[in-house]
Amino acid sequence: MIQRLITSHIIKSCFKGKAIIIIGPRQSGKTTLLNILKEQLAGSSILLNCDEPDIRELLTDATSTQLKDIIGNVSLVYIDEAQRVKNIGITLKLIIDQIPEVQLIVTGSSALELSNTINEPLTGRKFEYILLPFSEEELIHHYSLLNEKRMLERRILFGFYPEIVTTTNDKKELLRPLASSYLYKDIFAFQEVRRSEVIEKLLEALALQIGSEVSYGELSNLLGIDFSTVTRYIDLLEKAFVIFRIRSFSRNLRTELKKSRKIYFYDTGIRNAILNNFQSLKLRADKGALWENFLVVERLKYYKFNNIDAKMYFWRTRSNAEIDLIEEKDGALSAYEFKWSPGKRPRIPLAFEKAYPHCKSHIINQENYLDFVQK
Repeated sequence: MIQRLITSHIIKSCFKGKAIIIIGPRQSGKTTLLNILKEQLAGSSILLNCDEPDIRELLTDATSTQLKDIIGNVSLVYIDEAQRVKNIGITLKLIIDQIPEVQLIVTGSSALELSNTINEPLTGRKFEYILLPFSEEELIHHYSLLNEKRMLERRILFGFYPEIVTTTNDKKELLRPLASSYLYKDIFAFQEVRRSEVIEKLLEALALQIGSEVSYGELSNLLGIDFSTVTRYIDLLEKAFVIFRIRSFSRNLRTELKKSRKIYFYDTGIRNAILNNFQSLKLRADKGALWENFLVVERLKYYKFNNIDAKMYFWRTRSNAEIDLIEEKDGALSAYEFKWSPGKRPRIPLAFEKAYPHCKSHIINQENYLDFVQK
């Protein structure tokens, strides 16, 4: 079994008087992680799977007395797919406050409904973790560094969802339904989004723009919907862990873009399935954009899975001088340029070096990317 890096961080957070909340996209391995935690955490436990109608009924608007009867004398309570329970935040708060000796570990498939219902009731009462698809670092630990170097193109083409990584079946056929409404069906269930075809067209447009600045106005014109609807749909897709945004970095220069954003996919396999394009990288005009998306999301996973507090930006000026990624960590800046071909040796723009002389700069390509994604 491939070990998840956040497991040790979760275990260290247990029995400190707070709930453990694990959110992430569907099929990212949350239920498997719960089973791993059950094996590694000492103590009696109960698993409540909220996919089961009777479990949902038991937990909906339950009193503290009823919850004590459900939980019994166990020391660990696992609640899977908690977002399916109405008013789950109040139920979790009652468990924490009224049964403080119990460690509560909760999963949810998205930040849409779960976060909306637990944030206020559980203020100061939770540790939250995000479980994304496998990271390159996790696969290096499980397989080997050599294996992952050999598998680089397949990882970029088909992504890191657990079923995709571990299967010997046709990865394309597995990705297509996952990349359809399955990944983001919570949007339709919880947010009253009726026009699924608009979401699909929006995802296609975003898939074609990875690595580029995204204009909400242009998307509005392209899709025939108003600006506010574009903004709302992108926010919902981000909360469903399909895409994520990074903002432009601006501190010193008047010519720096201040309100721009780039949008990346949490998984390049999903992105390729949306476009129905699994061609070899050597045949693709978008391999540079795919490489950038792959590296940015692997860096993001590195932060999340290793519990590192860092911020990500891109940098660009009105004269089109640009840097793919700016990382801000512990008050220090690092600049990264991503190039697929090791033979290309670009330099960091002179305007940036002058404006930020203490920023360390790096060129990431196929020869050194493994260091970038795991340290």
